[in-house]
Amino acid sequence: MGQKLTRREMVARAAWVGAASVLAGAGGLKTLLGQAGQRVDESSSRMGWPSVTPLPPVDNHYPVMPTWKTDLRQLAPNVYVYQQQGGTGLLNAGISNAGLFVGEDWSVALDALGFPLQTKAFLAAAKQATGGKPIAQLINTHHHGDHVAGNQFFLPAQILSHPYCRQEVLKAVPATPASWPKQAGLADGTEVRKLTPPSATFEDNLIYHIGGNVVEFRFAGPAHTWGDIMAYLPQHKILFAGDLAFFHLVPYAHNGYISKWLESVDKIMKMDVDTIVPGHGPVGGKKDLAEMAEYFRFLKVEAKKRYDAHMSAGQAAADIKMGKFDNWMGPERIVMNTVRLYDEFKGTLTPDIDSEGTKHAIEEYNSIKARNKAV
Repeated sequence: MGQKLTRREMVARAAWVGAASVLAGAGGLKTLLGQAGQRVDESSSRMGWPSVTPLPPVDNHYPVMPTWKTDLRQLAPNVYVYQQQGGTGLLNAGISNAGLFVGEDWSVALDALGFPLQTKAFLAAAKQATGGKPIAQLINTHHHGDHVAGNQFFLPAQILSHPYCRQEVLKAVPATPASWPKQAGLADGTEVRKLTPPSATFEDNLIYHIGGNVVEFRFAGPAHTWGDIMAYLPQHKILFAGDLAFFHLVPYAHNGYISKWLESVDKIMKMDVDTIVPGHGPVGGKKDLAEMAEYFRFLKVEAKKRYDAHMSAGQAAADIKMGKFDNWMGPERIVMNTVRLYDEFKGTLTPDIDSEGTKHAIEEYNSIKARNKAV
């Protein structure tokens, strides 16, 4: 039997779920993701989705998430991770991570984070750690807003990505509001918003020799998206996995190809890697990645049973019990993940979000949960 929750932990978890419900009703999908960020490709105004009914706070038969702080941590000589806070009781848990590779005169950053104050904090920490060395290049791991919306604050650095990432960021630019709304810890309300697409692209490996390190930027999709990039440092057995890795948070496949994602995970498990930096969650290793894959493997089996029984995606998501994974942040993502699996089973999966299918599944899921609660 796993660790039981203290009263304080149960209150904190319940408070987060309550806040998520309220914010999701006001702000739509952005809060359902367990990430306090508006994403480029799926804001509620564009998608028109309802909020998902939160699951009960916890199952105390299973361990709860750990808690981790925001900090710039050195992993190896001239190699840093900017890990953003998360865990039990933190309302903005699950926000994304970034990386920094330092050379003699300049640095390369990995991902730009999602909000002005987050990005500026990362840049300030990088400046202090490097003695003010400029960031000459920024690599985006994929196109979601919590990884690219801060691009503008890295200029005049050159920004690079996979071609699919650039394509999707360009689609989102016209829909971007003119300024960032004031939000505590996210934006002070004075920043002009300029979503900045990558200006250079690469389709396969891009290798840097910087600060005495070899940094291999590798294409790893389709997985979380059709344009995923990872950064591998073979000398130190470190992998910056981007959103191929979610540790202690439910992985989210809104643009994903789950079966291919699992194949990518299997390839990573065969790599000579000791340390894995996830796109979301604390720094971990292969054990954490295997546990994330376990979530998808279990869900895929359970979803297929219900698909074969002619249950809808919304019905299936409401019926499936995920056990220990329901204690991870963002358990409601089961609805969107089940829709992606159903699209796989039907042979209708595309790189784009299944907006109408997801909206219908959320409505159906909410209706079932409401009926069950009333009984």
